[in-house]
Amino acid sequence: MFPTHRPRRLRSHPQLRRMVQENVLTTSDLIYPLFAVPGESIANEVRSMPGVYQLSVDKIVEEAKEVYDLGIPAIILFGIPADKDTDATDAWHECGIVQRATTAVKEAVPDLIVMNDTCLCEYTSHGHCGYLEVGDLSGRVLNDPTLELLKKTAVAQAKAGADIIAPSGMMDGFVQAIRSGLDEAGYQDIPIMSYAAKYASAYYGPFRDAAESTPQFGDRRTYQMDPANGKEALKEIELDIAEGADMLMVKPALAYMDIIWRVKQATNLPVAAYNVSGEYAMVKAAALNGWVDEQRVVMETLMGFKRSGADLILTYHAKDAARWLHS
Repeated sequence: MFPTHRPRRLRSHPQLRRMVQENVLTTSDLIYPLFAVPGESIANEVRSMPGVYQLSVDKIVEEAKEVYDLGIPAIILFGIPADKDTDATDAWHECGIVQRATTAVKEAVPDLIVMNDTCLCEYTSHGHCGYLEVGDLSGRVLNDPTLELLKKTAVAQAKAGADIIAPSGMMDGFVQAIRSGLDEAGYQDIPIMSYAAKYASAYYGPFRDAAESTPQFGDRRTYQMDPANGKEALKEIELDIAEGADMLMVKPALAYMDIIWRVKQATNLPVAAYNVSGEYAMVKAAALNGWVDEQRVVMETLMGFKRSGADLILTYHAKDAARWLHS
């Protein structure tokens, strides 16, 4: 007896499969991370992230032009300063590395959206995301004093030309503090993409090579989320929405697709997924060893983020994915 329902009927032809496809990935979904360093004509490949580089501002501009030509609408900038201190001075100084890179990109490619990561770990001498008690070796960041640093940083980034501020430090009240700082400085129209659900993840290892932001002691578990928790993510997004977030992010993405789905079901705001450095490095390592088909694995993974509810995807695969989408 033959089955009445035959789902394979709708899989029989490539065009038919395309007609009934439930989710679509486009270049408009992608955001490409870039790492800015002082100097000129510098392109230092990150050892643990093949194909990803620390770039001087002139090289950042070249990269931004390529990204725009590929149809990718946005980049997010991270900075590695020449000098670090306990006040994270380069994060909020008007001549800070991210501010200089932002201004240069906006002058060269004005229609490219430039997001700025608004955090302090790359700029502090101890590698934590804010102020610490004098003599503290645990990494317990002082929340409220750090909010003042984040406000200063966000305003400096907006002044430099940033289109979107993306605070990532997971301080309590950080969205409200940044929103008030931007509004008071006359930047009411600059949106905030909050790293609303950012987990204390082992998947960040290669990023810390790229951003030179490994904590000198302790860890970040007193401010980033416990990977065991799901309901807490919903509490975090509720708080950030109430404080004025315009977009929300879940980070990492691959092991947290359930969180992306739950966040998307709980809000009408755009939701971003950060396909982080460790996820990228694993695929690259497997592909370089001939163990997986890189293109198929990358595109399947990115589609998985879309299926789980992500509207936007921050990924180091963005340029390759854009080329594959075009082909």
